[in-house]
Amino acid sequence: MIKIFEYGAVSNSEIFARGTASKDVSAPVAAIIADVRERGDTAVLEYCEQFDGVKLSALEVTDSELEEAVSLVEDEFIRIMKLAAENIREFHSRQVREGFSFEKKNGVVLGQKVIPLEKVGIYVPGGTAAYPSSVLMNCIPAKLAGCKEVVMATPPGKDGKINPNILAAAKIAGVDRIFKMGGAQAVAALAYGTESVPKVDKITGPGNAFVAEAKKQVFGTVAIDMIAGPSEILVVADGKCDARVVAADMLSQAEHDKMASAVLVTDSMDLALAVQAELERQIPLLPRAEIAGISIKNNGKIIVAKDLENAVDIANEIAPEHLELCVDEPFLWLEKIKNAGSVFLGRNCPEPLGDYLAGPNHVLPTGGTARFSSPLSVDDFVKKMQFSYYTDEALSEVSKDIAYFADKEGLHAHAKSATVRFEDK
Repeated sequence: MIKIFEYGAVSNSEIFARGTASKDVSAPVAAIIADVRERGDTAVLEYCEQFDGVKLSALEVTDSELEEAVSLVEDEFIRIMKLAAENIREFHSRQVREGFSFEKKNGVVLGQKVIPLEKVGIYVPGGTAAYPSSVLMNCIPAKLAGCKEVVMATPPGKDGKINPNILAAAKIAGVDRIFKMGGAQAVAALAYGTESVPKVDKITGPGNAFVAEAKKQVFGTVAIDMIAGPSEILVVADGKCDARVVAADMLSQAEHDKMASAVLVTDSMDLALAVQAELERQIPLLPRAEIAGISIKNNGKIIVAKDLENAVDIANEIAPEHLELCVDEPFLWLEKIKNAGSVFLGRNCPEPLGDYLAGPNHVLPTGGTARFSSPLSVDDFVKKMQFSYYTDEALSEVSKDIAYFADKEGLHAHAKSATVRFEDK
């Protein structure tokens, strides 16, 4: 049963405690990465046989395999994925930014260029946890950014094939190349390249502990989006909310993973007790009841706040991945929210709306990192390059100031570089 805490009646350490971290997999991941760097495709194929239970002759998905898979997907699901893709494009197209330049006196020109990354890799979980929505959320912003090549990695099933829904999403989103590989070996292949897998500039997308650790270890060789932890939802709800609805929203994330976190913060003890009872009623009805039950028992909590102002303060301290504001006048309360990955406003905006259809990205900061991190966006697939142009007259005017500053830092060659052009003038 989920625990109920009254704010002020227990220590803040209990209120803000998060679930325990998963086991350390850094050593085996390091070994896999080193092996893939040394033996390339051969190592990836061997790991595919070891971990996915299938012996492949090639890693890349062919055009005929792609078309065959798409033909197996229901027309209705194709329609819905196309609608989702349209909404994602509409939202993310507003994130596309242009460079800038401006001119100052004496002909000085300063500016910044926005340049798309050449190649990006997106990791998409496969098998029983097949998420075509992740394909759309990762690929579409990259395409809008102008990336020339989007390479997708996803593990195959024991039949050697990729889930047809994932391949259909890849075609809708515009993925350029698809590889049958998962886990740390897929991250290593994307980071360092193999005989068949191109080396990319950045890797994005969610995965298990091995994938997260591999992304951490290859960072620096390539860029990564974030180290994603277990899914989180925090619902701020007032006493007018329907306990049945609040419980269902919490379980939408609890069913993801035994380590997932579902939190309710409310100003009503009556609602807290009603939601506690509803969770007990709804969990056994879920196909993933065991996962959701463990998540709620171990990582879930209900916090009864002093008032809604206090509830929002608690939410900001926790900095959740997903935050629902199930209150009157949610836009007014939105102004007070400082730390959250994605915010869902009002009583008719459940978190799964963001997972699938609304348009904002569902790749979000977890583990409290919303204090300083942002959702995946077009910005993740570009880099910025700045430039400066000075005329002779402009440099002459400031050269002594530059030299003075450099001398103060003990960098006398810097100073010389600033003044040498004018020594004979």
